[in-house]
Amino acid sequence: AHSVQNYLRELRYIFDYFNDTKPSCISQQQIEDYLIYIKDAFNAQRDKCRMVAQAWSFFCKKVIKKPFLVPNTIYPRKTFTLPNVMSQEEVSLFLNSCTSIKQLAMAQLFYSTGIRLAECCNLKIEDIDSTHMRIKIRQGKGSRDRFTLLSVHTLKTLRSYYAEHRTKTYLFEGQTPGKPMHQRSVQHALELIFTQAGLRSKGYNTHTLRHSFATHLLDN
Repeated sequence: AHSVQNYLRELRYIFDYFNDTKPSCISQQQIEDYLIYIKDAFNAQRDKCRMVAQAWSFFCKKVIKKPFLVPNTIYPRKTFTLPNVMSQEEVSLFLNSCTSIKQLAMAQLFYSTGIRLAECCNLKIEDIDSTHMRIKIRQGKGSRDRFTLLSVHTLKTLRSYYAEHRTKTYLFEGQTPGKPMHQRSVQHALELIFTQAGLRSKGYNTHTLRHSFATHLLDN
């Protein structure tokens, strides 16, 4: 339904742009010129241009029964931006701004392991391997299990957290015992810590902690 709405919106823009031409008479070259126009006039990025071309391709194929070759070569190059990375001082401020053992457990876990949000929610108590000082990440990105680091400080915090909360299956559980905490609830908990630390305006999130973990690991 979302794709249909997007296609309809883009088709209306195309029809408005070529308002003196019958849709069935709009040529391949005209659409390519239109893509160049929105790229130059509105700084349209690759995904936007691709969606416009696919919307027109769908219209040609399903409505006017006319061939159309999606022009991949004129899309803008995909841009890559470096993620935010916290300074060591900001990380210390972030960790010291936790007001509960649960907040501290989450904060230390994200920063010291590089775990992803969904992986954190799915983390089970049995995945904490204190014997080998590692954490098992089950079915992470790419559907592959892997291990990540478990620091002494994080293990100490997790033990204190467990002694207080005694969750049944998952490390962080929601309102229903035995069920994992919702991703949005974890996000909200971390946003609260960033706010308490005075760092909310910088747009930091769980991805920031992951990238900061990787960067500081390389630095050290």
